[in-house]
Amino acid sequence: MKKSVLVLGLAALFFASCGEKKKDELKKEVETPVEEVKEVATEPAKGPAEYLVLGEKLFTEKTCATCHQADTKVIGPSIKEISKVYAENNANIVAFLKGETPAIVDTDPGQVAIMKANLDGFVKDLTSEEIAALAVYMASIK
Repeated sequence: MKKSVLVLGLAALFFASCGEKKKDELKKEVETPVEEVKEVATEPAKGPAEYLVLGEKLFTEKTCATCHQADTKVIGPSIKEISKVYAENNANIVAFLKGETPAIVDTDPGQVAIMKANLDGFVKDLTSEEIAALAVYMASIK
């Protein structure tokens, strides 16, 4: 009887230790090695000319030109008028385009409502860089 208890105890110990070894082996197979990133590639910043080209393209594609012409009021004020008012007031057109500041050029409630709807529809999905490009383009119209 002592022998069978001893044999059973050794068998249990053997199977238990094999199970631990298999768990360790499985754990090693499942673990994914983490590699340290040593260098992050970034796109070089755009220069003023690139922002100007991008801004003009976005101004046309986002249909801003439907309401705003360079020097003529159509539905909204001209780009020259917008640039002039923002420059005179040392205001930030980027903040306005992001919806962070109120309109300062044409503050008529009807116009503001139309403008807000258009900004929400056309500008809300633009990146900060694209909005900055729009501002560069608009500021270039003098």
